[in-house]
Amino acid sequence: MKLKKLIVTSVLMCMLPASVLAKDIKIGVSMAYFDDNFLTILRQSMQNKMKADGNVSGQFEDAKGDIAQQIQQIENFVSQGVDAIILNPVDTQGVKPMIKLAEQAKIPLVFVNRKPEVTLPAGMAYVGSDSKLAGKLQMEELAKLMNGKGNVMILMGELSSEATRDRTRGVEEVAAKYPGIKIIDKQTAKFFRKEAVDVTTDWILSGQQIDAIASNNDEMAIGAILALKQAKKSGVLVAGVDGTPDALEFIKKGDLALSVFQDAKGQGEGAVQAAIQLVKGQKVESNVLIPYQLITKANYQEFADKNRK
Repeated sequence: MKLKKLIVTSVLMCMLPASVLAKDIKIGVSMAYFDDNFLTILRQSMQNKMKADGNVSGQFEDAKGDIAQQIQQIENFVSQGVDAIILNPVDTQGVKPMIKLAEQAKIPLVFVNRKPEVTLPAGMAYVGSDSKLAGKLQMEELAKLMNGKGNVMILMGELSSEATRDRTRGVEEVAAKYPGIKIIDKQTAKFFRKEAVDVTTDWILSGQQIDAIASNNDEMAIGAILALKQAKKSGVLVAGVDGTPDALEFIKKGDLALSVFQDAKGQGEGAVQAAIQLVKGQKVESNVLIPYQLITKANYQEFADKNRK
């Protein structure tokens, strides 16, 4: 009788969906910002991936650009006993306290989009792209469009971000190869459109000759375009990074010369997948790199459905 009962129970268990049999996984996610266009797409791609996996849930928190608040969020995740943490850091140089918290609690930690500027211990990974390559791709195409000569301004993102430093370095390294190209100024607009309008307006009012603006992201590039239009200043090449839907519209209209596609979906899904694998004790590369791609007027339609919310 006992054997018959055991067999019936086993059969019923086999008939259950895998999501019921699998251990539910809870992931705590701390984002540098919720109101950033690209990071919104990234966040939604993570949410969609968790939903598709069935037994994975996420708790998403907005650090609002405040590193102290982000540390508090990680502390809360640890005290709640989440299975894994995904971190989009406010300051890529200030991640050691958060790494220590996760390491002490033996909770897998995955960085996404913004690369931590430290060596990661076992059980941790970065999923994102090589920011320096984005700057290089951007400036190489700008240099072609400029015929190797002219004045370039750089719109920088947050100074606390690895992406800002590495994208800017990439632009500068390529520009240095062209004797006729000069980088006249570089200013931070913190990755935001409004701030970029203000910085670009100041450049225009200074009377300096501007032939191109290399922006660390699309939002600032759009801000630069708006400022140039307001000043009725034409003939300035503007380049961005991310390949957001807004940027593609500006490329379509001929206002944005180019962008560099950063795969929000690939990064978001990759971060969730890495977190799940680490929870299950599976091996994950410490650096999971998602490639960049150049976007121009010739191929922008190929990216139309890729970075959508």
